[in-house]
Amino acid sequence: MSTQQSDNEHNKKMIAPIIITTLVIIYYIIYGTILIHMVPGIAGVLLGIIPLILAGVMLYVCLQRINEIRSGEEDDLSKY
Repeated sequence: MSTQQSDNEHNKKMIAPIIITTLVIIYYIIYGTILIHMVPGIAGVLLGIIPLILAGVMLYVCLQRINEIRSGEEDDLSKY
């Protein structure tokens, strides 16, 4: 298989994780912002920070998945 075909396959496998991650991060940001503005005081800030932290974790996991796909480990569950 040529390098160009391999890169094209890797790019196709990265589309779904990127789209899902983007949608979930947008949801968490909107939800966290609404919580910060709706709940008064420090409680709102604390409740609003949780979805924002989850958005950061989601981004980190997506970047790890992209690195796995690029390195060719996309089928690592079959090893177990």
